[in-house]
Amino acid sequence: MNEKEEQRLIKLKEIDEEIYNNGAKYICGIDEAGRGPLAGPVVVASVIMPRDSMIEGVNDSKKISEKKRERVYEQIIKEAISYSVGIIDESKIDEINILQATKEGLTESIKELKVVPDIILVDALRGINTCNIPYKSIIKGDATSYSIAAASIIAKVTRDRLMLKYNEIYPEYGFAKHKGYGTANHIAAIKEYGLCPIHRRSFVKNFV
Repeated sequence: MNEKEEQRLIKLKEIDEEIYNNGAKYICGIDEAGRGPLAGPVVVASVIMPRDSMIEGVNDSKKISEKKRERVYEQIIKEAISYSVGIIDESKIDEINILQATKEGLTESIKELKVVPDIILVDALRGINTCNIPYKSIIKGDATSYSIAAASIIAKVTRDRLMLKYNEIYPEYGFAKHKGYGTANHIAAIKEYGLCPIHRRSFVKNFV
């Protein structure tokens, strides 16, 4: 690891380090992927990393390439003390709205952890059920906390892999490329073929 990357990671770990220094043993970072797409689930990941973890490339998942994300993901899950994902599908999103679905996925992922954390760091969400575990909501947390950044990578890679499977079932929509987001090609495919079962009805009203 070069010095520049090491310094970036040290800075990314400042929030986490401060919490460790205040007596926490286990910090859980939480982030989601898939709040904006027109199709597929929202995925919420929870992860507890070792305090001394320094995985090269950990960053907000949106800032790193798909290939690099896959590599970093494998290192994160190998090193993690515990991690889990909550997956809320499109029908539930349509039923309760995307914000509530994200919150539900968050609670689900916390319940699946094998270790109970002392505190949860979450990217910008408030009014959440963290199973009585104290939490801190951090704006742009995926770019300012190592734990949240690690969770963002787990959530993004998990969701992207799901969308690749859906691409095999519904190849005409091009899910492998846009992962369900509202690109021009995706909207054109919706207009040509109509909706498939994984489209979020509440998101695509303007296109059909």
